[in-house]
Amino acid sequence: MRRHLLLSSAIALSTPAFAQSPPPVPDTVVTATRIPTPLDRVPAAVTVITRQDIEERGYRTLAEALVSVPGVRLVQGGGFGQQASAFVRGAASRQVLVLLDGVPLNDPSEPNGAFNFGNELLGDIERIEVVRGPASSLYGSGAVGGVVNMITRRAPANTPAQVFGEAGFGSERTVSGNIGGAGTTDRWNWLLMGQGISSRGFNVTPPRLATNIGEADGFNGQAATARLGFRPNAQSLVQGLLRWRQNNVSLDSVPYDDPNNRLTDRMTYGQLQAETTLGGVWTTGLRASFVGANRRNLNPADDAQFAPADDIYRGNRQSYEWANILRLGDAGPFGGIAVNFGVIQSLETADSRAGDLPFQTTTDASQRATTYNIGIQARLLDRIELQAGISQEQAQGYDGFTAWRLGANIAIPEINSRVIAAAGTAYKAPSLFQRYGVIGTFFRGNPNLRPEDSFSWEVGIETDIPAFGNSGFATAGATWFRSSFNNLINFNAAFDTLENIDKATSQGAELYLTLRPWRWLELYGGWTITEAKDGDGNPLPRRPRNVVTANARLAFDRFVIVPEVLFTGPSPEGPFASYLDDGTSVSGYAYNKSGAVLNLTATYRVTDQVSVFAQGRNLGGSRFEPANGFAVPGRAAYAGVRFAF
Repeated sequence: MRRHLLLSSAIALSTPAFAQSPPPVPDTVVTATRIPTPLDRVPAAVTVITRQDIEERGYRTLAEALVSVPGVRLVQGGGFGQQASAFVRGAASRQVLVLLDGVPLNDPSEPNGAFNFGNELLGDIERIEVVRGPASSLYGSGAVGGVVNMITRRAPANTPAQVFGEAGFGSERTVSGNIGGAGTTDRWNWLLMGQGISSRGFNVTPPRLATNIGEADGFNGQAATARLGFRPNAQSLVQGLLRWRQNNVSLDSVPYDDPNNRLTDRMTYGQLQAETTLGGVWTTGLRASFVGANRRNLNPADDAQFAPADDIYRGNRQSYEWANILRLGDAGPFGGIAVNFGVIQSLETADSRAGDLPFQTTTDASQRATTYNIGIQARLLDRIELQAGISQEQAQGYDGFTAWRLGANIAIPEINSRVIAAAGTAYKAPSLFQRYGVIGTFFRGNPNLRPEDSFSWEVGIETDIPAFGNSGFATAGATWFRSSFNNLINFNAAFDTLENIDKATSQGAELYLTLRPWRWLELYGGWTITEAKDGDGNPLPRRPRNVVTANARLAFDRFVIVPEVLFTGPSPEGPFASYLDDGTSVSGYAYNKSGAVLNLTATYRVTDQVSVFAQGRNLGGSRFEPANGFAVPGRAAYAGVRFAF
């Protein structure tokens, strides 16, 4: 389940229970503080997407799961596997940090250090925690707009062995499924799982373009996960995780369909972690991790691509982390005092080659960084949760950065409300391409670049509204935010290097209302307003002013129906990024038209172990363009079975 805004999530992805009081929340979240904290005490805007949300709403990829999160503008150039970017509260997509069980996934070989949200499958994901706002004081570089942490599935407690899985099929020759096993004994826990999706896909070139030839963009993706954990005693745990994922995707060369443009995207991930609790107050742990990204784009010459392409990107990140939580108990009016501190040392490498001379782009470089962090949180007078944190990065070859954050979550039970207020700084270190990349003989990266940085604040309130004898009849909330981004990296006037020359601002509000008129019905409406502009006052691309989500959850004993409408207002595009109907580019800023998508998922629990489900995607047949030159996938239907024994 999940709650919204201040306390956490979009109620758009609501809870399974409909009691006569506000719905329960997960016991704790970790991403927002690094210290497990009750969700209603977190001094940050957090969204929690649970396994139940993923299944009831039919989410199969990370991009699908994030599309209705408040403050997140998810832009995908098509369906499964296509490039997807997330703009959180107006920040650039490269300024969003993505984690898997707390380990960064952003690809060091990606020119801007951004993450492709269209790649990740969700069969092995137990929950997703999305923190909106600056989090560099906890996680270092990249956490400017926010953090997305995918937490993998765990073995069920007190169950030596369980088999679970899912299988289904649908339109566009889509077939998907997953199968896994897991178990727990007194000392051991384990999990093995495989998953995959294959689809003919849709033609994502908009029907309005004369260059549209009707070519579909197919997808084939697989992933495998293995986890093994051992408890030598009740206070200690040693565990390892391995994950492999490979996608094969058909791409277009906008504004043209391109039938022979293919991308292979592979990621390998591993971590080994050990932790113990000493004296019941100090939890300390060590972790070593590795993330390897390998992408290859093959595009032989044809009418859409006059020169053949064979582009290769290889990026690796090795990390070593020492993390600690020290629980100090109570002192005077302060309760639950806890301190977290640690150090992370990382090595990033990139080896890439794209295009042909005289415009061939290459990067062959590496860089090290060490980040120290410390934070403290406490509860004042049993109603005010306080948090403070600071981190210091020491980087190879350029000045590091010091980030801080202060936050408070104030409970006001007299009016059934909670208030948050927070402020902080964050930064995004220059990527390896930005520092060392080469384009032909005319461009060289700038090793003296400084990190991009930001200052942000937010204030919000959430209130439970009783009515008709129901204390949880409604929940209303609003958060106002503002960010200023400085030292943004862009090409200089001569286009022969990069400099810290740009600035930007973003401000807006996240508003929502949830109604629970009956035990079997929950209604949600959410509205995110964002005004994002560059230093010259021009709108930042792909940040629409208005994004609205409306949905419902109807639960009848064994039957659950979840309809959802996603509306996106007119969305700006940057100069030379828009195309007229004849395929020619537009000089200057332009706006994509608004559009809406209607989805519907229904699930029937046949037995306690077996459920069947059916999904309809884009039932209205909308072909609006979230990014100019890329239409949303057309109508689709999908059905299947889910089991756990």
